[in-house]
Amino acid sequence: MQDIVLQTLADPTRFRIVEARAAGQQSVGELGRAVDIDQSGVSRHLRILGEAGFVRMRPDGARRLYSLRPEPFKQIEAWVSARIN
Repeated sequence: MQDIVLQTLADPTRFRIVEARAAGQQSVGELGRAVDIDQSGVSRHLRILGEAGFVRMRPDGARRLYSLRPEPFKQIEAWVSARIN
């Protein structure tokens, strides 16, 4: 597994955004309210999460909706399974 996957989730704010994202697609504003940080902070963390493969963005008119991608979570699951079996 790439170190970037674990390093990305090690940040508490990004971890909270991922947790909030589990509820379905959300906009930057919705995520900001869910994790109680300003929109520019959410956008910065979403950029990092996107670069690490955790989120995808879908345009919806003027809004951008973010959803989780399963691939990095599968990498984490495989990494953990290899160490406990």
